[in-house]
Amino acid sequence: MKHLLLSFALFGSVTLFAQSAHETAYSFMKTGDHDNAILVLNKALQNSPNDEQLLQDITLAYYYKKDFTHARDYAKKLVDLDNVDVASYQIAGTVYRALEEAKEADKLYKKALKKYPNSGVLYSEYGELLWSKNDDAAIDQWEKGIQADPSYAGNYYHASSYYFFTKDKVWSLIYGEIFVNMEYLTERAREIKEQLLKAYKEKIFLTSNSDEGKPTSPFAQAVYETYAKQNSLTGKGVTVETLTMIRTRFILDWYAKYASKFPFRLFDYQQQLLRSGMFEAYNQWLFGPIENLAAFEQWTRTNADAYKKFTAFQRGRVFKMPGGQFYGVTKKST
Repeated sequence: MKHLLLSFALFGSVTLFAQSAHETAYSFMKTGDHDNAILVLNKALQNSPNDEQLLQDITLAYYYKKDFTHARDYAKKLVDLDNVDVASYQIAGTVYRALEEAKEADKLYKKALKKYPNSGVLYSEYGELLWSKNDDAAIDQWEKGIQADPSYAGNYYHASSYYFFTKDKVWSLIYGEIFVNMEYLTERAREIKEQLLKAYKEKIFLTSNSDEGKPTSPFAQAVYETYAKQNSLTGKGVTVETLTMIRTRFILDWYAKYASKFPFRLFDYQQQLLRSGMFEAYNQWLFGPIENLAAFEQWTRTNADAYKKFTAFQRGRVFKMPGGQFYGVTKKST
């Protein structure tokens, strides 16, 4: 019993020492003093050579120092440990990608996803790796990430951007709007808002005799057909005002015909805003600053109460997509 208690005491002291080293190193890294962080972490690793947190820290310290060779040495030690977490695989993958060691990174992400098949961030980063090699199989990973972990925003961002540059008429709109509701305060959100407005102008209302780009899944076909019914409203162009009318009619028609067959959180949210009188403000927030900033600012001054009501509502909630509402078609990798 005495030996057992001593072992627990030693374990506790090592853990406290490792935690202290982590906090000290983190403070150094925040100020850009990576050399001192590495010094502290090296000493701590002498006592706890297999501590996952310390190995993560020192890998990141070398990575931020741009000493990728040493970062790789520790990344290998890190992912060779038993039962490492998702963050460890992320860190190691980032190092391999910085070194442009695509084969090693590919093996790593496959290993990681075998262990964590529901990790949205791993699918997102594996897709980024594939896309850096101009491999269209990247979209398979992003769609798998959306299906497995629908509350993670990154896969919607990448999938929306991917589909925008294809002939597809629907998915850049769907995934893009989901993304900006999940992550609306970043530069990526502004990028996707610009893309959304372009997609409404350049894709969904342009007709063609060709089948190229037309939806192949029942859900996407239903979305396309419901938007196509509003085509007469585009006679004066696609503006914030016409989009508000188009999207209002879309929601009314969708809930009259397709909502029970295809439950979808994004459309539920749009219907909620429509019923509560906030849908116009939402569309102004979504498209106004992109289309014409001066006109948007004038609208918010003229409709100050309506816009304040919407933004207060938006800040007070978190938009998440639930499981079981994946209607994309994951293509087979080539």
